[in-house]
Amino acid sequence: MLTLSKNIIKNRIGEIPKKPGVYLHMNKEGEVIYVGKSNSLFERIKFYFTKQEEISEKVKELISNISDFDYIVTETEQEALLLENQLIKRHKPKYNARLKDDKSYPFIKITKNEDFPQVIITRNPKRNDKNKYFGPYSSVSSVRKTLNLLSKIFPYRSCNKLITGNDKNACIEFEIGRCNAPCIGNASKSEYSEVINSVESFLNGNTSPIVKDLKKDMKQASMEQKYEKAAIFRDRIQSIKKLLEKQKVSGLRNESFDLVALHKSEQESMIVIFKIRKGNMIGHEKINVEKTKDILPEEIIRLFLIDFYSKAIHIPNNIIVSHMPNESDVIQNLLETQINNKIKISKPLRGSKKDLLKMALSNAEEALLQWQIKWINDSKKTQKALSELQIELGLSNNPKRIECFDISHIQGTSVVGSMSVFENGFPKKSDYRRFKLSKDKNDDFASIREIIERRYSKLKEKNTNISKKLDSFSKYPDLILIDGGKGQLSSALQVLLELGMANIPLAAIAKKEEELFLPFSDESIILNKYSQGLYLIQRIRDEAHRFAITYHRNVRKKQYTESSLDSIKGVGNITKKLLMEKFKSIDSMKNSTIEELASTKNVNYKLATKILDKLNSI
Repeated sequence: MLTLSKNIIKNRIGEIPKKPGVYLHMNKEGEVIYVGKSNSLFERIKFYFTKQEEISEKVKELISNISDFDYIVTETEQEALLLENQLIKRHKPKYNARLKDDKSYPFIKITKNEDFPQVIITRNPKRNDKNKYFGPYSSVSSVRKTLNLLSKIFPYRSCNKLITGNDKNACIEFEIGRCNAPCIGNASKSEYSEVINSVESFLNGNTSPIVKDLKKDMKQASMEQKYEKAAIFRDRIQSIKKLLEKQKVSGLRNESFDLVALHKSEQESMIVIFKIRKGNMIGHEKINVEKTKDILPEEIIRLFLIDFYSKAIHIPNNIIVSHMPNESDVIQNLLETQINNKIKISKPLRGSKKDLLKMALSNAEEALLQWQIKWINDSKKTQKALSELQIELGLSNNPKRIECFDISHIQGTSVVGSMSVFENGFPKKSDYRRFKLSKDKNDDFASIREIIERRYSKLKEKNTNISKKLDSFSKYPDLILIDGGKGQLSSALQVLLELGMANIPLAAIAKKEEELFLPFSDESIILNKYSQGLYLIQRIRDEAHRFAITYHRNVRKKQYTESSLDSIKGVGNITKKLLMEKFKSIDSMKNSTIEELASTKNVNYKLATKILDKLNSI
């Protein structure tokens, strides 16, 4: 429990520098409840510990819950902006606006580092490689819609195999005109490059040359009496023209910019982004922002611009906004440094851009309304599911907190367990836990006994010091769910009886027939396959399974890495760490050269040779 006296706080504040940086406020449990940035850490942190007259209810509540603080000094305001964004994503503080989760925004990637490039989705654009990136997009589904459209117009390959031109048969994509089949030698490297260049031009909004080239190809095919081929070019031209008719924005001529509009309700907000390129709207993204009560629109826009564009490689020179963000000059400088080009952030006061902004604001309002309706409907389904489970399982209370356990291993090796947690029908990922079992065993019953004992013995320590890492172990579930059948159920029940906790409701779900088993009952319960209760149980079970599988793979990968390098004389822990930081995986090391290995710190030419020989002998 953290509670600092006023004298200690006063003394600490006196030592805070008047420099830019990021500050973190913690509650009495040591949880980060707010992350902020400031040009002067001293002035900003002092604000929270001096009497304030005119502040919002949210800030009052925040101040009343601050028990401690910390801060990180940065060299520049731009560094502080980026660090603030990272820390908000990491800690998910209670009093910060919730933008996107810790996953990055998706991009379209064209793999220009190979002779026959692929067009794929990535979340990790790299500035210094040969590939081309387009984005960011608001979601993977948004990218997939764009790729689906592209594949109908441009015949690039959707496979990821090595292209030699010697394959005997092409796939169905060639038959339906969605690929020009370089795999069978139907398209040369230069012909395929023309297709990829057209994709790039299209994504940049430069469609005129594409239509011109397609018309030329259609005319040539027609002259050669290749009428089927000419018809394909004709259909592509029509698809592009039809799309351009929908995309054309009145009064914008050849202009390119992003327009960011925010509509705010009491609890949450919706941001709409219009991507205008060469006078056409080539993208339309929607992003929901939660927990925005008492947060000014200017602050939400500030946080969003940093989050959305922080990894972007191509940013338009003009970004039009519905609300001028706080510290817009600092954001401009940050983005200009990022892309090495001038950027202007502005709010239009008149003309066609103001009209477009009005349309975007209307779209944001409608999108937020639809999102709220969907959420309410989902919430009703969840409550129905919880009520169904209470009735079907004979529970005395609504199962608001459900903890589910699963085991993962391969023939008894690298055995791990997982615990997924759902509260009020939604995943509570901060309470998920992983278990590495004490020894490898091809015995699911013993494994279940071990993780149940490790988890619920912690409830007996409820009044002692449970580390922050295990704070979810101090909470009582309304239902324990085991992924398995009667055997796994009996193993879990045995432990709960020994711990004196058999009063906690327990059930198991068997995958084959999706049967539910309860203690002291010979008959299984089979829920209606369309019931909300079964759907919720399946979601919880699948989450535990996914979490266990992911952990199992990581453990196996680590064991493989350690066993492969530990047997090489001259490779100690530090050298092993340096090698893994540089090459990321054993496979990458295997495919490297002696010179590349020798360029690693602590690795000379002789040791590099030894490493490569050993890895290639495995």
